[in-house]
Amino acid sequence: MRLKEIQRTAHPAWSPAPHHPICLALGTSAQQLDASFNTTAALEIFQVDFADPSLGMKLKGSLPTSNRLHSLVWVNFGEGEDGLGGRLIGGSDNGTVTVYSPEAIVTSGAEAIIGQSDKHTGPVRALDFNPFQSNLLASGANDSEIYIWDLNNFSNPMTPGTKSQPPEDISVVSWNRQVQHILASANPSGKAVVWDLRKNEPIIKISDHSNRMHCSGMLWHPEVATQLVLASEDDRMPVIQMWDLRFATSPLKVLENHTRGLLSIAWSQADPELLLSSAKDNRILCWNPNTGEVIYELPTTNQWCFDIQWCPRNPALLSAASFDGWISVYSVMGGSLEAQQQSRADQISSSFDTMDPFGTGQVLPPLQVPQPTPQTTLVAPLKKPPKWVRRPVGASFAFGGKLITFESPKAPVQSPQPVPVPRQVFVSQVTTETELLQRSRELQAALRSGSLSDYCQAKIHKAPTDSEQDIWRFLLVNFEDEARVKFLRLLGFSKEDLERKISTCLGKNLQPNGHGVDANDLAEKIQLLSTQVSPGTNLFIAHFSFIEKKISFPIPVSAGTLLYVPVVLDADGLISQALLVGNFEGAVDLCLNEGRYAEAILLAISGGQELLQKTQQTYLEKQRNSISMLISSVVTQNWGDIVQSCALDNWKEALAALLTYAHPKEFAHLCETLGSRLEGERTEKRCLQACLCYICSGNIEKLVECWALQRDCSSPLVLEDLVEKMMVLRKSVERLRNSEVAVQSPILADKLTHYAGLLASQGSLATALSYLPDTSDQACIMMMRDRLFHAQGEGGAAGGQQPPPCPYNRVRVTGGDPAPAQAPAVPVQAQPPTQTPVFRNECYQLLIGRQISNPCVSLQLLQALPAERVEQREIPAEHMVLKQTFDSLVQRCQLAAQDPQTKRKLDDASKRLGYLYDKLREHSLSNNILGGLHEISRCVAGQNYQRGLEVHTAVVTSSNFSEIQAFMPILKVVMTIANKLGV
Repeated sequence: MRLKEIQRTAHPAWSPAPHHPICLALGTSAQQLDASFNTTAALEIFQVDFADPSLGMKLKGSLPTSNRLHSLVWVNFGEGEDGLGGRLIGGSDNGTVTVYSPEAIVTSGAEAIIGQSDKHTGPVRALDFNPFQSNLLASGANDSEIYIWDLNNFSNPMTPGTKSQPPEDISVVSWNRQVQHILASANPSGKAVVWDLRKNEPIIKISDHSNRMHCSGMLWHPEVATQLVLASEDDRMPVIQMWDLRFATSPLKVLENHTRGLLSIAWSQADPELLLSSAKDNRILCWNPNTGEVIYELPTTNQWCFDIQWCPRNPALLSAASFDGWISVYSVMGGSLEAQQQSRADQISSSFDTMDPFGTGQVLPPLQVPQPTPQTTLVAPLKKPPKWVRRPVGASFAFGGKLITFESPKAPVQSPQPVPVPRQVFVSQVTTETELLQRSRELQAALRSGSLSDYCQAKIHKAPTDSEQDIWRFLLVNFEDEARVKFLRLLGFSKEDLERKISTCLGKNLQPNGHGVDANDLAEKIQLLSTQVSPGTNLFIAHFSFIEKKISFPIPVSAGTLLYVPVVLDADGLISQALLVGNFEGAVDLCLNEGRYAEAILLAISGGQELLQKTQQTYLEKQRNSISMLISSVVTQNWGDIVQSCALDNWKEALAALLTYAHPKEFAHLCETLGSRLEGERTEKRCLQACLCYICSGNIEKLVECWALQRDCSSPLVLEDLVEKMMVLRKSVERLRNSEVAVQSPILADKLTHYAGLLASQGSLATALSYLPDTSDQACIMMMRDRLFHAQGEGGAAGGQQPPPCPYNRVRVTGGDPAPAQAPAVPVQAQPPTQTPVFRNECYQLLIGRQISNPCVSLQLLQALPAERVEQREIPAEHMVLKQTFDSLVQRCQLAAQDPQTKRKLDDASKRLGYLYDKLREHSLSNNILGGLHEISRCVAGQNYQRGLEVHTAVVTSSNFSEIQAFMPILKVVMTIANKLGV
């Protein structure tokens, strides 16, 4: 589409790629006149500002020149203070080569000419700068003159070698884009010479054997060093020849589409598959030199374009200078062209004012020119995306830690013919957390094999801190026998060590069978008591059920000692009298009043359970020391008070008491209560102690909450630490309960889901799926489970996994059309469909491709109808491409056809192709004919009509003509028309 334009009869030159903003230099063209017949010359610089919506360009600077130009280039050599650097070099019609400073032209115009030389004897029609050394410039003029200029020393040019004989005009010079010392020159007679500047001699000469090649342009391939193109100005041979110096006997390829001679060519340095050409047929075409196909055509005015150039900075832009005096800037990226095709008659009239051109002196009325109406032309886009918008490489992450990458490999330059390069997409597994995966594999192996004791031992040896070792030691004990005794040992309470200390304190020898408390024996007795003692009975009293039995051990009495019973009214006498009459309660009260607690306890035993309980309570109330509360809890089995009121520094002692005395039904709750008190301190030390309490209680949820309280579980390795402890404790609880522990807590589900997502991102899909809670109905977990299962592909089903329920509600979405009224039942039984999969596939494609009202419903109704009511069968899906391709070809030809005869043939083709479609519906064509038709379809889709006609001939000669006589002749006519129209 046209973006900018300005009325100038000039040669354009784009600013070099590093310079911003983009500018366009215009030098007045030699041997051309504009509509005003102005004979002055100037070198102007315009800023191409696309922020301005108008078509005009802003003039930044202008310099009047004494000579008009045949050629103009802007070299990236030298840097101006305002960023407008480089040098402008112009070749004039009197043989002068002048070097200008763009910065000086923009600022003041003074001293804008940096260098000037008149070495050439004729018009300088060819200029080109070296892409590797921007200070080197080549120029060509009459009499086979070629000079190499050094902008650092402009006064002494060099020649590439001896002049070519016979002397001819040099119409174009071009530096090689890959080898910096190779230069090519061409003359209008069609001869091209390749020079080696290191040897100062020509190395090869190229000429067309037809002698009709009048060279108007020559360019080197941007990437292949041995290939170049030549453009012919001769109307009898309006072609572009592509040559390869390794096979210089004939052109490698000839590009033919122009109807008259070419005036200019330009090869995009950003994409070698874009070659521009302008010709006398008023067309600007964009070619793909590799295929010889025209991939874009610029809409231009009815004027010849004598100069076209790509913009170095923005590869989508190009400039076109036409003989009607307009410089236009276009974009090849598509769009619409909205411009008025203005007539120049009003401009000519304004040039002569209103005076009579015949000299009568009479004032003539203004010339009345009808105003043209604006026309909007839709410009077809490039048939292939240009290289600069195609990603050379690309990458995208996918679920499961997959990285999908692709690249666009370059075609090998050794072969003169374009070689198809395979396009490949690589799917890689990205692993960033190797330690996490290793530890996850170790945990998974231990869970599967059941060797969790060995796993805990290994974790103890690897633990970096003492607190971490303590946690793993407590977790290990859960898998061993006599867990409570071993928990006590881990807390620092050993029965053997205690007996040794007591013996030392009493001065006795350690008895091998001491009377210490055995935790297992005590637990068994308490378990028996829980089943034998009636509700409400004090456990302590149950322990003393032996009181009803007669005491059989003898009471030592000294020989000769007489028994005297006190009868005085003191405490002893009152106690004696109370015992004599059987008043145990009074005797006990007297003993308690006198502080004789041991005698009170002994008498209370004889007085019955109620008295004993009362005496016990009274004693404990009067004893207020550091050990009395512990004794009270031991006697009354009330461990809740100890847990709630003990100092947190004595948490080990409280936990040891629970391990020794607590009933199994109360043990877990008491441990959790103690852990909650420790956790409430919110310090790292107390949280670790609370974790030990939760491990003893087997509360996985509390362990997770407490562990995460002081740690950032977003870290993969920290989360791995937590999951290891969680899963090991879970297995130990399942071992004790002999049943599976379901994950129902939201925090457990959240951590396991996070962990599963982390494993999935590292590619461990099956392991991740095993950690997801099975019973959770949370949408995120169901979605994760569904993605993990299907991400495993067939491997998940092969491994015996059952597909999870779909996390989405299936809703049938239909179109907005009202449902048809229900028809009465038809008594005729419907025939079963013969091609059910075809109908289902069509329904699926319609739902994905575009919005169609009730596509599935209509197909189901079609299948339910009786067979005799179906008027026309569907073309099989595998042959539908034939109908689409051939119908599209006929439509394109109808749009491009101009003469009535061709249009009539195409109308007849639309009808006769129906015979082909009928035979496809009836399955009456042989495989040979079907294969040929599909090959023709592929050729038509690729616009390779010559190959399609060859296949057509082969099918006709090898088939029964009676089968194909209704449609094959017209198919040949359509391809011939399409080849002629170029559609």
